[in-house]
Amino acid sequence: MIISHKIRLDPNNQQATYFAKAAGTARFAYNWALAEWQTQYAAWKDDNTQPKPNQMSLRRQLNAVKREQFPWMLEVTKNAPQMAIIQLGAAFKNFFAGRAKYPQFKKKGKSRDSFTLTNDQFSLDASRIRIPNLGLVRMRETLRFSGKILSATVSRTADQWFASITVDTDSNHLLPAENQGVVGVDLGISALATLSTGGKVAGAKPHNALLSRLQRLSRSLSRKVKGSANRHKAKQKLAKLHARIANIRQDSLHQLTTDLTRRFHTIGIEDLNVSGMVKNRHLSRAISDMGFFEFRRQLEYKAAMRGSVVVVADRFFASSKTCSAPGCGHKVDKLPLSVREWACPACGAIHDRDVNAAKNLQEYASAALSNHAVSYTVSACGGDGTGLTRKRQVKPAPMKQEFNTMTTFS
Repeated sequence: MIISHKIRLDPNNQQATYFAKAAGTARFAYNWALAEWQTQYAAWKDDNTQPKPNQMSLRRQLNAVKREQFPWMLEVTKNAPQMAIIQLGAAFKNFFAGRAKYPQFKKKGKSRDSFTLTNDQFSLDASRIRIPNLGLVRMRETLRFSGKILSATVSRTADQWFASITVDTDSNHLLPAENQGVVGVDLGISALATLSTGGKVAGAKPHNALLSRLQRLSRSLSRKVKGSANRHKAKQKLAKLHARIANIRQDSLHQLTTDLTRRFHTIGIEDLNVSGMVKNRHLSRAISDMGFFEFRRQLEYKAAMRGSVVVVADRFFASSKTCSAPGCGHKVDKLPLSVREWACPACGAIHDRDVNAAKNLQEYASAALSNHAVSYTVSACGGDGTGLTRKRQVKPAPMKQEFNTMTTFS
């Protein structure tokens, strides 16, 4: 299994300056290669005798001209521009496979500052990372996992630098899940998760809690003169608050997903159309504040590490409108979001909307396991047919195993 551990760094001013230069070099190389790719691809379409662009040829092309045209690239590690072009090649590969949108240019200040190092360009010494031409940089903790180190991505969030170290390990670092049966989990806004056991987990809602401070800092930033030192300070304050909001949300989701995968060997959830849900202007802020996509991502990789199973119900599965009473299964035609409790017209059972949905998801997961329907569960390869979904006109290309099994610990 390929896992990555994200560790906060504690660089001095000289080291932080080096990181900023390397990240800027990576961003420039990415944009340069994207522009060259577009030019060469247009020429290839007009004349097939012209070479078709690829990341290998672009890397050679940059190496041939960087000493004369971009000598400042030599001040940082060679991995910064080279890995950026490799990542651009992966982005185009995902685009042509239908897994991602067309790659976009990275804008300074609006894209995450980062650069990647291969395993021959750094080494670990307890709680320090050694980078050539830079020396030892302190880390806030040691690497948790043992195995072959593949790479490290150094990135900046607000005013803090992190190193995400990727390790190929054969050992399982988590205990198997307890055998507490099957559970259904219904995600919502009033409560982040409602379990089929009747328990409800309230979301942290950090964006809503810190909204007034966020608005105040945003107004302060908008009033500063562009390019001034005060604007830079205001921008840093706002970025730190955004990072705090993200950290609070991430921490609450980690606690919930860890608890679920530790207790239950089978977990049933819905395939929510989050991108469509956030188009509702009345609920988009509350939905984004919950972090539904991140919840599913964490749940899937933690379940895989503990040997558990996550069963994903089709997004058109009527979990809320179907009566969960034993032997009933009646489905009502309409059930507006404003209705939080409803009575089944067939059997008279009174249901809490969220608990009823969670119970139906539990039954869905149990039925999938009893029928030995492996395709009902979340597949590691993510090809067509994973989950009970409608037939697609175009089948998405399966992802490689190593990319889907990569997990991040922070």
